[in-house]
Amino acid sequence: MSLDVDAGRTRLRPVPPGPHRHRQSGRRHLLSWLDMRATPYLFVSPYFVLFALFGLFPLVFTLWVSLHEWQLAGDRDFIGMENYTQLLADTKFWNSVGNTVGIFVLATVPQLLIALLLANALNKRLRGRLVLRLSVLIPLVTSVVAVGVIFTQLYARDYGLVNWLLGTLGVEPIHWQNQKWSSWIAIATMVDWRWTGYNAIIYLAGMQTISRDIYEAASIDGATPRRQFWTITVPLLKPTIIFTVIVSTIGGFTLFAEPVIFGGGGMTGGTVGQFQTVAMFIVKEAFRDFDYGYAAAAAWILFLLILIAALINFAITRGLGRSR
Repeated sequence: MSLDVDAGRTRLRPVPPGPHRHRQSGRRHLLSWLDMRATPYLFVSPYFVLFALFGLFPLVFTLWVSLHEWQLAGDRDFIGMENYTQLLADTKFWNSVGNTVGIFVLATVPQLLIALLLANALNKRLRGRLVLRLSVLIPLVTSVVAVGVIFTQLYARDYGLVNWLLGTLGVEPIHWQNQKWSSWIAIATMVDWRWTGYNAIIYLAGMQTISRDIYEAASIDGATPRRQFWTITVPLLKPTIIFTVIVSTIGGFTLFAEPVIFGGGGMTGGTVGQFQTVAMFIVKEAFRDFDYGYAAAAAWILFLLILIAALINFAITRGLGRSR
């Protein structure tokens, strides 16, 4: 401001802003824009950087390897889609796909049903329910190696507890590793024992979000607890069920540890590959036969199979929810 003296009166006259004030105002606007627009991206950038390094790059590199005859040592020749054409005609690969799907169905369907019923029971007012809720997570924190060793002993042909119980019913001892159906059942029980409690806790968390007023209104209308479960709990729990179905699909198609331990550490999945999964097939091709290109092609086909199975299960789950 400046003084302007006119006829004995003093007035304040505004001074036009200088260049430095324009610069300060522009700097404040820039900082404000960065704070509102760029800062959120800066906070989430570590995830995308790690995903690019450990997720996207291995995915693209595996695709590149699958187009080559890639050995551990020696030449790496580009062969295009030859690995994929050989793989689609490989009976051993499709045998592993059939084993994976069979074990997945035997393990996942009972697992999710039991988990849903278990969560419904834990959602009721029980004495010591906190201890009961925590106890279902014990299998999850148990070492998978310990689980595999224990279940292998349970399913032993001569001294296993399962064969002993069947013997009391007059059933001849079963060599659980020799046949497809018996090995699938044994491995499926390992998976169910380990992951049923995990899914039950997820369902229980979803049930906790359902308002009790809905159940009270249904009780007034005369709905039984069973009818409330199938007409209220299950439909409102549909997003959670879809999540567990997709996660179980991914886990089931990448099953590796349980069948490997059940087979004594080998990657062949039995004498004739009766319980060899796709993950075991990939590891055998890559780290025993050192054919990385062939294993990379199998990994990409497994990715496509998981995607197709997840979409099918998603559609089935949504259809079941709409039918109620």
